[in-house]
Amino acid sequence: MFEQTFKNIDDILHKDAGCSSELDYVEQTSWVLFLKYLDDLEKDKGTAAELTGKTYTNILKPEYQWAKWAAPKTKDGKIDHHKALTGDDLKDFVDHKLFPYLKKFKSDAEHADTIEYKIGEIFSELKNKIQSGYNLREVIDRIDELRFRTHAEKHEMSHLYESKIANMGNAGRNGGEYYTPRPLIRTIVKVVAPEIGNKIYDGAAGSAGFLCEAFDFLKENKKLTTTDIITLQKKTFYGKEKKSLAYIIGTMNMILHGVEAPNIIHTNTLAENLDDIQEKDRFDIILANPPFGGKERAEVQQNFPIKTGETAFLFLQHFIKILKAGGKAGVVIKNTFLSNTDNASVSLRKLLLESCNLHTVLDLPGGTFTGAGVKTVVLFFEKGSATKKVWFYQLNLDRNLGKTNALNEKDLEDFVTLQKKKADSENSWSIDIKGIDQTTFDLSAKNPNKKEETALRSPKEILEEMKALDEESAEILSVISKLV
Repeated sequence: MFEQTFKNIDDILHKDAGCSSELDYVEQTSWVLFLKYLDDLEKDKGTAAELTGKTYTNILKPEYQWAKWAAPKTKDGKIDHHKALTGDDLKDFVDHKLFPYLKKFKSDAEHADTIEYKIGEIFSELKNKIQSGYNLREVIDRIDELRFRTHAEKHEMSHLYESKIANMGNAGRNGGEYYTPRPLIRTIVKVVAPEIGNKIYDGAAGSAGFLCEAFDFLKENKKLTTTDIITLQKKTFYGKEKKSLAYIIGTMNMILHGVEAPNIIHTNTLAENLDDIQEKDRFDIILANPPFGGKERAEVQQNFPIKTGETAFLFLQHFIKILKAGGKAGVVIKNTFLSNTDNASVSLRKLLLESCNLHTVLDLPGGTFTGAGVKTVVLFFEKGSATKKVWFYQLNLDRNLGKTNALNEKDLEDFVTLQKKKADSENSWSIDIKGIDQTTFDLSAKNPNKKEETALRSPKEILEEMKALDEESAEILSVISKLV
C-alpha cells in the first residue's frame, strides 16, 4: 500500500510546476507525510493517556490539526470535500497560516530535545513548493489513506521512506551525498556493535541512515526497560549536518523510525575548532560516511592540525578527536587514503595508527556507491592504544555492482563471520605495523593470498597480433622465394 501511494504521489508531483526532480519529490512528500504521522502519533498518545486516566494535550491547535484542514471526514469516514480546502484556498492556508504557525514552535519550545522544537526546526527550513493547490489536495488525499498506528505499519513506512531517499541519491545532482547503501550500514553497525547507554554520533549525518540503523539494532537486540526506551529516545543518537535538505530528511527519517526528538543539529561540523572539543563533548561510538572529494575553505582548514582541502580527511581528524578513550568507530573513506603520498595523507595515517587501534579495514569493490565510481574502504578503529596489527578483508564479488545490481547483506556475511576472529582466507589477511614503511605508513590493500589470474586479452589485441604474425610470415616467405 505504501509503495503504490508513493508512486502515485511522484506522478502527481511530476505534473507540478514547482517540483522538478526526485529531490523535490522526497522533500515535498516528506512534510505532508510528517504531518499525517504526527496526527497518528497524537492519537496514540491520547489513547495511552486515556487508559491511564490522564488527559493528553495536543501539540497542535485544533484549526491546524490534520483532521481539520487536511482531511475533515464525513460520518462514513470519507474525506468531506465540502469542508476540505483545495485549490488556491488550500495553498494560501498552507503557505500563509500553517507553515508560519509551525515555524513558531522553535522559539516557543521549552527545550531543544522536544518534538515541538523539532517541528519548529523542520518548518523553518522547509517551504511548500507544490504550486497547484489541486495537486496538493491530491497528495494529501493519498497520504491520508496511510496508517502509522501499528509497529508493522511504522516499520513498512520507514523502510519505504528509506527507498525514496535511495532514489533521491540515485537521481544525481547532490542527492548521492545523502545515501549510503543500507546493507553496508547494517554491516558496519553489526561489527561496531553499540550497546544501550552508548552515545552514538555521526558528524556528517546526511539522511541519518547510520543513526536509524543503530536505533533498529539496539531496539532488536534485547528486551527494553522503560529506562532503556527513554535513553534511546533522548540520550543516544547525535548528529550534525551542513546541508538544509539533508538535515530535514535526516530529522524526519529518525522521527519516522520512532525517535521523536532526534539530536541532529543543522551546522557545519568542520567549522568547529578541534582544540575546543572537551571530554563532555565526546562520544562512545562514531558511525559515518563523510563526504569525499569536497573542498573546504582555508579558514575552515585552520581548525585542524593537519591542513588539507579534502573534506573527508578533515572529518577523520574530527572523529579521532571527538571519540572517547575506549570508544569505537566505523568510518567510510576513499581507498586512496591508504596509500596517498602527500603530506596530509601520510600525517593522517600516522595520527590514526598512533592514537587508535585500526583493527579492521574492509576494502569495497567499485560500484558500491551507485553513481560514484570512487573505490572506498571502511576503517574500524578503537581509540586509546596504538595499532599493532591490521586485519584486511577484500570484498571480491562475482558480479559488477550497479543501480540494478546493488550490494546486499549476503555479500558481506563472510566478512562479518571472519572479522570476529580476524581469520585469514583467500580474501583476508593481516599486516604487522612494524613491517610497513615507517616514513609513509603505506597501508595499501594488497591481498597476498589472492592467486594472480592471467588476464584475458581483448579481441582487438588478438587480431593485431595475428596481423603482425601474418606480416612477419609474408616477409620470411618473400626472403625465401628470393633465395630460391
